[in-house]
Amino acid sequence: MSEDQGAVPPANVAPPTLPLIEDARFKRTREFAHRFLRRPAGVVSLVLILIVLFFAVFQNLAATHDPIATNFDARFEDPSVDHLLGTDNLGRDTFSRVVHGSRTAVLVGLISVAIGLGVGLPYGLLSGYLGGWKDEVAMRVMDALYAFPAILLALIVIAALGTGITNVMIAIGVVFVPGFARIARGSTLSVKRTEYILAAEALGASTLRIAFVHVLPNTLAPIIVQASLSIGFAIIAEASLSFLGLGTQPPDPSWGSMLQASQRFLTSEGALAIYPGAAIVLTVLAFNLFGDVLRDLLDPRLRGAD
Repeated sequence: MSEDQGAVPPANVAPPTLPLIEDARFKRTREFAHRFLRRPAGVVSLVLILIVLFFAVFQNLAATHDPIATNFDARFEDPSVDHLLGTDNLGRDTFSRVVHGSRTAVLVGLISVAIGLGVGLPYGLLSGYLGGWKDEVAMRVMDALYAFPAILLALIVIAALGTGITNVMIAIGVVFVPGFARIARGSTLSVKRTEYILAAEALGASTLRIAFVHVLPNTLAPIIVQASLSIGFAIIAEASLSFLGLGTQPPDPSWGSMLQASQRFLTSEGALAIYPGAAIVLTVLAFNLFGDVLRDLLDPRLRGAD
């Protein structure tokens, strides 16, 4: 036997699979982005969302005036170069108030969804994975919350915690918990008996590790879609609660509080209601369209339609 034939390859040589895996992931991401951008609804929704996010992040740069500064000599001015959307009954710049209201809408949407996800996702994962009587009890609790209409449940939470934008975020987050829990549970039930889960159980992996390391990544697609759709609902809910005087408190700007303040002048200054109303409609429509496109692209049953 020659020396070359008896040579043993070093054991510490890594198999050349990582670049291939990374290349495959990049290819899938690129294909997903390409399919998303082929959808007109996806492009329109993405542009609208980016505009709202720009106003929310750079509100001080985008706003032309202090949104709470009053000027009684400039009440009900028509749109002009100085006041792009005119002024309200207190002489405040309407455009600046709409811009600053975008931050409230985005923050409420993101934080309330994060609260709902933070509670509902692990709740549903563990409920679906554990099964049996634990699953039954856990889901009956969610059914009890589902028995309340969303706005009524939010009002109950606000009645217990008090008014204010922080409590509105918590209240809307509580409303989202049952929905995320049910989706997480349903996705968990669909994968808990698959081979890789059974293999992890056979290797002695803990319940938490199996639920969050092996099950969770395979349940993210419907969760992402639901989160996008929930942001739109959160914006409507915040506007409704602020309209009732339970959310953002004057003089801080909010699209809902702007609608509430404009209702006294609907016949004479109807534009004061149109501007925040249009902001709500366009933003909610953008997130709903975004969620619909994501659902079509991520759902295996609909993927073949592309």
